[in-house]
Amino acid sequence: ITAPMSITNLHRNTRQRQVILEELQKLNTHPTAAGLYAIVRRKIPKISLGTVYRNLELLNRMEMIQKLDCSSGEARYDGTVTYHDHLRCVNCGRVDDLVGSPLAVTRGGKEDWNGYKVLGHRLEFFGICPACRRRQNP
Repeated sequence: ITAPMSITNLHRNTRQRQVILEELQKLNTHPTAAGLYAIVRRKIPKISLGTVYRNLELLNRMEMIQKLDCSSGEARYDGTVTYHDHLRCVNCGRVDDLVGSPLAVTRGGKEDWNGYKVLGHRLEFFGICPACRRRQNP
């Protein structure tokens, strides 16, 4: 049995990486790297956007965060690593957690479907978020 992955298992923990992780885990808005950069700069004014991108990629590889490759283009990041589905607004790009999936999908057990070893899956729901709906129908 392997120990759970932590920042200190494989990489030295930098203050920048720790702040990026902490700020992302506080959010439920699934920001882009640029959006998170704006937030992190309040605590570390001299941090670069490149540093945020590199650390997000590292944290994702370490499975401490999730990188959401949305069909809308720009990746978004999620500080919650347990499995859950998402909803994406087609107007503003906002991504929210979907509480309680409307689909009855088996999440475990069968690893071999039609000869494939299933490594995972991605399911994207999209629609119009409450804020955009209010702007459309004042």
